[in-house]
Amino acid sequence: MRQSLKAFIWVAAAATAAHAQVSSWQPDLTRQQEYAQHRSSSSDPVGANADYRTVAPGATYTVLDTDGPGTISHIWFTLGDSEPYSLKRIVLRMYWDGEQTPSVETPIGDFFGLGLGEYYMWQSEMLSVGGERALNCFFPMPFAHHARITLTNEGKRPISALYYNIDYRTYPHTLPAGTLYFHAQYRQAQPNHGWTSDWRSNGQASVNDRPNLDGKENYVWMEASGHGQYIGVTMSILQNQDDWWGEGDDMFFIDGAKQPSIAGTGSEDYFLGAWGFGSTPFSYPLYGAPVIGDGHAGSRTSVYRFHLDSPIPFSTSMRATIEHGNANHRSDNFYSVAYWYQAEPHAAFPPLPPVDSRIPTMQLTGGPGNPASNRTSSH
Repeated sequence: MRQSLKAFIWVAAAATAAHAQVSSWQPDLTRQQEYAQHRSSSSDPVGANADYRTVAPGATYTVLDTDGPGTISHIWFTLGDSEPYSLKRIVLRMYWDGEQTPSVETPIGDFFGLGLGEYYMWQSEMLSVGGERALNCFFPMPFAHHARITLTNEGKRPISALYYNIDYRTYPHTLPAGTLYFHAQYRQAQPNHGWTSDWRSNGQASVNDRPNLDGKENYVWMEASGHGQYIGVTMSILQNQDDWWGEGDDMFFIDGAKQPSIAGTGSEDYFLGAWGFGSTPFSYPLYGAPVIGDGHAGSRTSVYRFHLDSPIPFSTSMRATIEHGNANHRSDNFYSVAYWYQAEPHAAFPPLPPVDSRIPTMQLTGGPGNPASNRTSSH
């Protein structure tokens, strides 16, 4: 009996250690690690200093193609590309265990929080953009059998210098039962379709008093089927109208709920700022607004939030959304990437918008500050 108990404790301890190796991007430094560390990189294959690759227009380049079991622990890119808005034209895709449809599909800039198609520096626990266009990701990405990551150049000019380092571990054991897989989904609305253009300010009664209890016309960050947990979102906004863009509430519909399972109090509140973020950009480990506009048509803002303190679990489905203005009255442009973990298989993603429609462009929506001031927008 005693031997059986010891064996059970040993197996349980080994399973706990294995799960910690897979799930944590910060292993216990006081324990000997059992994994083997690897790197896929653009290093010059002949040992010289041409440590980059070129990618022709229309071409797809594979930056990682390896067998498991393993976990990607870190991704670093930097790009030499002269085409305007190249961050919106290069598409990042990730495939786990031989799946035919990617678990990650997003313009590369949006994946790293650069949804406006331009570089700026910011930092968080899991994503950051360092000095001079250094793109970094620390989300752990486990795979049982195989991992493949590609970049597709949908621009008209070549990527003249693609540098990358992808660090990953392989294990002498299978992944723990129930391991969830990393997913990221791009969405955009260019524009959101507000229910009216006949308004002057967000606070007027006809706008401010309108209810929204079911989130029917909300902007959708992500939808998923199966079981897993939502861990966060990066979002960028190009205003088509004057006044504060962020009067919308976040709403999460979990496991088929018809009304929000979780409902917020305002856009800046969800992203853990307050009072319209003020005028000073900020970025912290789990939340931030590294770009803040001035509240006029044409203003640009970028925000993010990660729920690493308490991921939002779902058993059968998840629909994560946010209003565009109170009860969806505003018609600004939103660009977002939602991040979550779930069991495979995942539901089909919506088609990626054509490359030209991904470029942030002001739209003629009507409303204050918009040149189409007498145009009515409705569903």
